[in-house]
Amino acid sequence: MSTGTIAGARLGEIDRYLGIPYAQPPFGELRFTAPQPAAPWDGALDAAAFGPTAPQSPYGGALGELIKVPAIAGTNILTVNVWAPADAANAPVVLWLHGGALERGAAAQSGYDGSTFARDGIVFVSANYRLGAEGFSLVDGAPANLGLLDAQLALEWVSREVAAFGGDPRRITIMGESAGGALVAALLTHPASRALVAGAIIQSGPLDAVEPAKARRVSDAIAKKLGIAATRAAFADTSPEELLRARSEIAAGGSPLGGAPGYTLAVDPQSLPSSPAQALIDVDIPVLIGTNTDEYRLWLTPDAVAGIGRAKAFLARLAMRVPGRAARAARDAFPEASPGEQLGQIVTDRLLRAPATRLAQARTAPTFVYEFAWESPVRDLRAAHAIDIAFAFDLLEDADALRLNGTAAPAELGREMHAAWVAFIRSGDPGWPAFGQARTTRVLAERSETVPQRRAALIDALR
Repeated sequence: MSTGTIAGARLGEIDRYLGIPYAQPPFGELRFTAPQPAAPWDGALDAAAFGPTAPQSPYGGALGELIKVPAIAGTNILTVNVWAPADAANAPVVLWLHGGALERGAAAQSGYDGSTFARDGIVFVSANYRLGAEGFSLVDGAPANLGLLDAQLALEWVSREVAAFGGDPRRITIMGESAGGALVAALLTHPASRALVAGAIIQSGPLDAVEPAKARRVSDAIAKKLGIAATRAAFADTSPEELLRARSEIAAGGSPLGGAPGYTLAVDPQSLPSSPAQALIDVDIPVLIGTNTDEYRLWLTPDAVAGIGRAKAFLARLAMRVPGRAARAARDAFPEASPGEQLGQIVTDRLLRAPATRLAQARTAPTFVYEFAWESPVRDLRAAHAIDIAFAFDLLEDADALRLNGTAAPAELGREMHAAWVAFIRSGDPGWPAFGQARTTRVLAERSETVPQRRAALIDALR
């Protein structure tokens, strides 16, 4: 490596290296500034443990029981982790970016172990990036989208260093779920980052970026809460803990149907020239993109869904400016569902499935679409947001997976989905036809099938 030697571990036929710095710690004078490449080190870096996690608040309530993020103390938070086949040479590469609404998550989560990809001949890299106020504040005097800039630098690190681990820098696929998928889409909008990428996998990732005035609402709210100016100097003089506490107090009781503004990517001439929903149309690389049938069921508890009657659902649709034809299409598609469940499906499609469909329809480069439809029995989650991750990683026995999926998740579906992801990373083709005019979609379930897109009328009504 260009910055020094590292000492990892060989586990059977897999080499593992954890906690490798790709950037300097973004604290002190470097807080709220663009990431700086890691400085060289002397001797061998001990790469036996994950690096520190970015400052964040743990998930609360029911979500906190389902999703656990390790808290690892320290300032050297901008690190990568590598799993590689032993003695690999010119192997395909994937860079994984975790989700968490741009304010939670870590590459150290056990469900993101890259061993299964390395087992199948892929050099797997995961990266941490700045979160929440540290990574996605929009304040005067600081660059926009700092967490995205971190991801860009991590991708540059992979391109420069992955050959030392047996990877081929010409065959890098970037992959992410939820906010990680949004970052993958955003990386493709930037010419320098796009030039390093051979393919992209976007799992349940929002494709939008908003204008700066909207993106800074959460930063302005934090500044008002703390009685400080919304400037780099004022935020840098405030501890990460104070910023997190203010954000938590503001966000208390919020939901996708209302509440305090959340962190978003901002359109920015330097880091994000245009919204990915538009920019990705002309990106000439293969893209694998999809969503889960019941995304909303991770965000809204069963009690919250049950509490949405016809009147409340009607008012929510009015607030979201959902066309009446979309409400009718949701009732037709889910005739046995409650008003709250029908509204949840509209939210799912409005946020994720409709934008992914529009992108797939507009692109000329190969675009492969999936719908993850297996239903978890845990807390009636069904095919909720994040349920698919363990299947893509083929890690159904991991503790992260067991909390979300239970003990009876179908192993064959895990093998199928993981094999499709590996095939795409290797060749740019997961094994089913591109979306095209037929709207061909792979429905991933206990009995998977390749069919025309399901519930297309609801998607078309949301245009």
